Amino acid sequence: MITLIVRRLLLAFVTLFIISLIVFVGIEALPGDSATGYLGQLATPESLAALREEFGLNDPIHERYFNWLGGILKGDLGVSMVKRKPVAELIGNRFRNTVVLTIAAALVGIPLAIILGVVAGLMRDKWPDALISTTSIVAMTLPGFVTATILIYVFAIKLEWFPAITLVATDVPVIDLLPNIVLPIITLTMIMVAHILRLVRTNMIDVMVSDYIQMARLKGVPARQLVFRHGLPNAMLPTINVVALTIAWLLGGVAVIETVFNYPGIGKLMIGAITDRDFALVQGIAMILSAIYIALNLIADLLSLVLNPKLRTARGH
Repeated sequence: MITLIVRRLLLAFVTLFIISLIVFVGIEALPGDSATGYLGQLATPESLAALREEFGLNDPIHERYFNWLGGILKGDLGVSMVKRKPVAELIGNRFRNTVVLTIAAALVGIPLAIILGVVAGLMRDKWPDALISTTSIVAMTLPGFVTATILIYVFAIKLEWFPAITLVATDVPVIDLLPNIVLPIITLTMIMVAHILRLVRTNMIDVMVSDYIQMARLKGVPARQLVFRHGLPNAMLPTINVVALTIAWLLGGVAVIETVFNYPGIGKLMIGAITDRDFALVQGIAMILSAIYIALNLIADLLSLVLNPKLRTARGH
């Protein structure tokens, strides 16, 4: 077991290193450079030369990569050329805001997805299953910005229950953010629930027709115990990785939702950085999100190994 954990950790670090190389080389391959993008029409040979010298853009690419990578290992993500501030400082509150939104959406969406998935699985081919499955397919099909726009129109414009967009500062206390995240949470929950519940439904159907469940049923085990003590835990095992990846997606993939609702999160910050060609900021955000994605996937993988001895035995060989 320890060998498997060490192997997974080494693989995670290698993956993160490869991602850092891809991120750096990919941004370097873009036309122009940060100095040209920042100065725009105001660029002169002298100003470009001075800016490139200030930010080390004249150094060879391999030196800049290893300097950047070394800074990351020490917790230094570089300096934003556009905002003239450390990247870590710019990301700080924005990342916190996205984490708040992610945790809120996960606390609502994951239990709801499990409940609906179990109900649909137990009511297979009946009207609750048909209703839940149809609704989930519609939720999966609609793009996030379309769902967000509909919710804004209904609940913000027509009913005036919630604000349409977020109008608070980036560094406000968390309590001040809460009234502004109801519609974003509903939007993210609809997308998240649709994916997770379908997997839970499928797993629940497979588990409930398995031999050991049939044997327990013949022995007179109560239906509630069959579902919650024997069926649900086994149905949830394959879902752990999907839940972890969904949370990672919530942290890094909500840029469109944050932009629609003007929410001061890391996704909206990244879109602004790409628009401004603020490459140091783009690189910093990409590395943070990649590290979180890998970490969550690693945790889910290890949880699966711990909770399922069969996987541990199979992978050990």
